Amino acid sequence: MQAGANLTGMEDVLRLSPILMACGFGILIMLVDPFVPRARRSLTANLGVVGALASLACVFVSAQHMGRSYSGLPYTSLIQVDDLSIFMFFAVFSFAFLAMLGSLDYLEREGLQHGEYYALVLFATAGMAVMACAQELVTAFVGLEVSSISSYILAGYRRNAPKSNESALKYFLLGSFATAFFLYGAALIFGGAGSTQLEAIREIILHPNPLRQKESDLLVLGSALVLVGLSFKVATAPFQFWTPDVYEGAPTPVTGLFASGPKAAAFAILVRVFYSAFGSYRDTWFWAIWASAALTMFMGNLAALVQTNVKRMLAYSSIAHAGYILVAFAANSQLGIAAVLFYILAYALVKLGAFTLLGHLGDTGERRVEIQDLAGLGRTHPFAALCMSLYLLSLMGLPITAGFLGKLYILKAALDAQNIYLTSLAIMLAVNSVISAYYYLRVVRVMYFSEPAADWSPAPVPYPVAAVLLFTALPTVYLGLFPDAVRVMVLRSASTLR
Repeated sequence: MQAGANLTGMEDVLRLSPILMACGFGILIMLVDPFVPRARRSLTANLGVVGALASLACVFVSAQHMGRSYSGLPYTSLIQVDDLSIFMFFAVFSFAFLAMLGSLDYLEREGLQHGEYYALVLFATAGMAVMACAQELVTAFVGLEVSSISSYILAGYRRNAPKSNESALKYFLLGSFATAFFLYGAALIFGGAGSTQLEAIREIILHPNPLRQKESDLLVLGSALVLVGLSFKVATAPFQFWTPDVYEGAPTPVTGLFASGPKAAAFAILVRVFYSAFGSYRDTWFWAIWASAALTMFMGNLAALVQTNVKRMLAYSSIAHAGYILVAFAANSQLGIAAVLFYILAYALVKLGAFTLLGHLGDTGERRVEIQDLAGLGRTHPFAALCMSLYLLSLMGLPITAGFLGKLYILKAALDAQNIYLTSLAIMLAVNSVISAYYYLRVVRVMYFSEPAADWSPAPVPYPVAAVLLFTALPTVYLGLFPDAVRVMVLRSASTLR
């Protein structure tokens, strides 16, 4: 029996190897960094990039050992490594690798090249991965906190910049309130179901005891509080107000990470909790999701129309896209969940690329992040202008880009539900896509039809940044033309939830 337990424990190590590898490299960097001379700080930077690549490679190991965690009775079934987990592992560790690669020259230019930056990114990503595969609310909370605490520090990484300090403080204070909502909601759910295991909660809901109405009320209230906590993390209305200030103040490569990894992980746990465990309560939470989706789309796009700062414009754009994803989530179907996953990938790629490029173009101290600072970029830096245009057109939803098919899948999921209220959300999505065309195309117009500044020109794109642009631009076009492989993957991931 002991040999069998040891074998099962080794299976757990293998299926969780991406998370363990990220944490291991993060700890190694923290141990090594004090002994690395200031002139050779690039060694810890390279170690961070290698750590992200190693974690990404371990995803393929994890895919060969899918299943529930065991490791002894106290930890049984806390983690579920299934197709959805593998998809999210691959996504978040890819985002971490690209974010660190795009940070190398930025941190060197800003004088911020320290090992703890890369350790924090690895720890944050490990927390995101735990969230994505959690089968129990307290485990999800642990992943949420590991990711959040690391993110608070990363948001204030430009210590001498007042905006960065403001960003970290706002993120910490509002994030703490959101975490409290999530934890209190989990406590109420435990009071109603007697468990925080998602499968156990689902069984209690499917087979209710008519004599225990108060416990049912606790489940409804607890799920509402959990929804509030997760809505903050994905930046949906009315909990989105932190996003523009945090995105603007954080170091630009960190903003790219915020717009991709944490949002993807939060949507993953949102799907597990409200599609799988609380799916039978669809009529209860549908209207909250419907109202949030409608408000999020309009508030994000209308606010983006008047922005002159590119980071703030993209921050409001991120809010709008969270609303688009909620439209697919509200469909409460396998096709809708598959659309959520596909859109997360398509959206995150272009946001990472756009913020990485903006981090380079912004110059020292991020002084050049206004829309007018991109004037004439099509003449002075045609490759950078081409990539930025591709990202913006994908966000707008133009054909041959991943964003176009992402919106198409969301619309199909909403219309296939044959629900008049979902149809109204689909119409709102189409209207908001037209609204967003104004501010996306305004940036393209400035890049190609305005005269470049006579007193300043951006530096040539360094190789690490160019690599990130290629790793994000090429998949954006590929997914727009040949989506079948990813479409099959997200459909299989959605099918594992029920």
